[in-house]
Formats: sequence, C-alpha cells, structure tokens
Amino acid sequence: MMNITAIEKEQRSPELIGQLLNVWEASVRASHHFLTEADIVRLTPQAEGALRYIETLWVMQDDGRPVGFMGVQERKIEMLFLHPDYFRRGLGKTFVERAFSELDVEYVDVNEQNPNATKFYERMGFKVFNRTECDSEGNPFPILEMKR
Repeated sequence: MMNITAIEKEQRSPELIGQLLNVWEASVRASHHFLTEADIVRLTPQAEGALRYIETLWVMQDDGRPVGFMGVQERKIEMLFLHPDYFRRGLGKTFVERAFSELDVEYVDVNEQNPNATKFYERMGFKVFNRTECDSEGNPFPILEMKR
C-alpha cells in the first residue's frame, strides 16, 4: 500500500536522503534525456541539498520504500520525482492535488526540454507565464515558469 508522509528536516536521515537520491536519479535518467552523464553527476549535490533543506518534503512509499517525492517551498513545487516503475499511475496527480489542497500551491518551474512534464502540469491547471534561458542554479537548461 502506498502512502504519502511529510518528512520534517530533522527526520531526513542520510539513509533516507540516499534512497530519495536514487529515486531522483532513476527518474531523471528516464525523463530528462537532454542531460548528459556529467550533468547528472554535477546536479546530484544540488538535489541532495534541496532534499535536506526544502521547507516541505513529502515522500511516497510502497511497502516501506520510497518511490517518489515532492518538495514545496513558498507555494511553489520545487521538485516532483517518481521512480520510473511508478510513472503514469496517477501518483504525480495525487501529489499535486494534495499540494493544492494543503499548501495552496500556485507555481512550478519545468525544464522546457521535458515536454511530458509541461503537458502534465498543463493538465493539472498550470499555464506558462515566463521562460528563462537558464535554471535557477545558472545551468543552461531553459525553464518554463508556470502558474495555476
């Protein structure tokens, strides 16, 4: 059975962070085809820091092991990643709908080179309102800023 649990910062053990980074890497490899191996290696510490320090971190588990997570800060979805074995099962929708109802989420940034993510968020009611050439860390990946 799958459930979503909020994980407070002080509960984010090195073991949990490692498990979530494994989910992140598998998800990125399956969906972010524009990233090189070097990009993934370079982005891993950024992902780890985000997992440790994001305001709200929700983790979805299947039989006690993490299969997806969402990070939210200041009414913005900062990260939503599912293990590829769990793609297209409605789990992303479950996360986002809960974020709407509990956190009044309004914003998300999406890699322009990940059209499936853009389509997903459009189906969830977001619309593009801005585009930047680089991500928030200055990496050369165009970002679509979306608002609900």
